[in-house]
Amino acid sequence: MEQRIFTKDFPVRYHELDSCGNLRVATLLNYLQDTAGMHATTLGVAMADLRKLGLTWVLSRIHLVAARYPRAGETVTVRTWPATRQEIFTCREFELYDDHGACVARATSSWAVVNVATRRPVRLEGNLPPYPLTPQRAVDDDFSPLPPFPEAATTEMGFRVLRSDLDMNHHVNNTIYAGWALEAVPDAVASDSLQELEIVFRAEARRGDNVVSRCAIAETGPPTCCLHQITNREDGKELARLRTRWKNERI
Repeated sequence: MEQRIFTKDFPVRYHELDSCGNLRVATLLNYLQDTAGMHATTLGVAMADLRKLGLTWVLSRIHLVAARYPRAGETVTVRTWPATRQEIFTCREFELYDDHGACVARATSSWAVVNVATRRPVRLEGNLPPYPLTPQRAVDDDFSPLPPFPEAATTEMGFRVLRSDLDMNHHVNNTIYAGWALEAVPDAVASDSLQELEIVFRAEARRGDNVVSRCAIAETGPPTCCLHQITNREDGKELARLRTRWKNERI
């Protein structure tokens, strides 16, 4: 049965926490991804449905805004719904609620459907069945381009793509890019709380690739704003561009 707004509960477990005892950002993004997949199944547009047509979903943009990160022992509820569907992109929204019914995080995302053989996006009309939309945005974002990365990085780190980094499309899962970007944040900034995360996915990375994650402090704030760039070390191709904002909880 079609549901306009789909909900799913997640108990927060100890192995999902960071060193401060908060839910890891990558795990929160996995909660959103899992809920989106479950809802897509009820709408008849799951990954398995698209594969039969030689198509697949690809995440293009995501913008997360977090008021706080849940801790072990809490059960959080994710609400998700598709809000728009135009030409080659569809927007999906998310809200994360705690045990007391307070909204602790919100996100909006933009998705495209890609032909598996050509790796090129296709129009949604005529390739996907209709599904109900709820035209309400969780985060008001028109997905304008993020600023280009500056010439000089504040910090950078290198990573090699592992088998465990891959998703069902055989390229790096979107949550891995977030992890690479956050690892390169200077310690003085990373000790604060991540308030916003924006990601633009620009190219695929595959097993064995060597990537570089660069971070530059753009504004000292508060909040502190960082720009991020993830590139392929071999050819310099930009794989993802990010922007993060950090709140000093001690102020």
